[in-house]
Amino acid sequence: MIIRFKNFSHFLYIFFTFLSLNIFFFSTDKVEAKSFDVNNIEISKPFEINFDKNKVIDDGFIKAFSRLISTITVSSDQEIIKGIKLTEIKGMIESFSVKEEKFIDETYYVNLGVAFNKKKIFNYLENKNVFPSVPNRKKFLLFPIIIEENNENLIAFSENNFFNNWNKYNKKSHLLEYLLPTEDLEDLNLIKKNYDTIEKYNFEEITKKYNLDDSIVTLVFKNDNNVRILSRITIEDKVVLKNLSFSDINFDDEEDIINLIDKLKITYEDHWKIFNRVNTSIKLPIFVKLDSDDNLKVSNFEKILNEINLVYDYFVLKFDKNHIYYQIIFNGTPNIFLKLMKDKNFVFSTQNRTWILQ
Repeated sequence: MIIRFKNFSHFLYIFFTFLSLNIFFFSTDKVEAKSFDVNNIEISKPFEINFDKNKVIDDGFIKAFSRLISTITVSSDQEIIKGIKLTEIKGMIESFSVKEEKFIDETYYVNLGVAFNKKKIFNYLENKNVFPSVPNRKKFLLFPIIIEENNENLIAFSENNFFNNWNKYNKKSHLLEYLLPTEDLEDLNLIKKNYDTIEKYNFEEITKKYNLDDSIVTLVFKNDNNVRILSRITIEDKVVLKNLSFSDINFDDEEDIINLIDKLKITYEDHWKIFNRVNTSIKLPIFVKLDSDDNLKVSNFEKILNEINLVYDYFVLKFDKNHIYYQIIFNGTPNIFLKLMKDKNFVFSTQNRTWILQ
């Protein structure tokens, strides 16, 4: 491998940065698709007598790992992973890059990008009996409605504290993005019309206007300071109802509302992660052959395999003058593999044990 540096000073900087680290990594902005890439890890430390850049980088590794785990595991499983040793984290890092570093007012600031080896992460979690999730980002239509049970009043849109505060604070580990509905008097009247049966109302007349297949209707039943929240979560035409109860919630206190929103977001993130969970205990071998004379197809095929999170590994078994033979280790069923590949415009003939890419 040939590494080119812009100039000699750039070479010296890279060289001495490597010397300052406990372990040796190749620092690069180009990350393999087989990695989990965690970017914008910001660390700052006072530049004092005992300042150690090595420790700052180590803190960045810990923070990056924590964010990754928060992204690919449900909240209950994250407690199982606490206490992991730094050496274990380093053993799962494939590469890292220093995006930016600077000194301001005797404080050192650094922005890191860290790439974790996907296979090692999956193996680590499997040993902890934790099933990870594919970190797919998703946009949901969110419709929060407050129902004051004491006076049978319904509050929506900008008069609703949930509506106003929902998108104020978001965590970098969150996978879900929320689109709030526009204020529509017709929609409001329709909801009020269905007030007596609102827990059974499907809201399709409203949600279909936004061209989103997935939605969450959050019904907040308020009774003094006690709150019951019924969430109607629709993903790919599948509807799940979740009931949660909370007490001592002050609806006039913005901090109380924000804390409650944070708990709801965790619930919705967990539901989405369960929907995208990877059963790493399944390691299905799939055998594929394709024409060796179509270099573009071969290149695109491997690129797609790298991008699919459920592909645990793949390698070339053999090749001859006409074909290349692959073995793919897949964390799922054959039908899921075929669907994922079809979505990428790859179709197979599956009549024989070795599938043929058409």
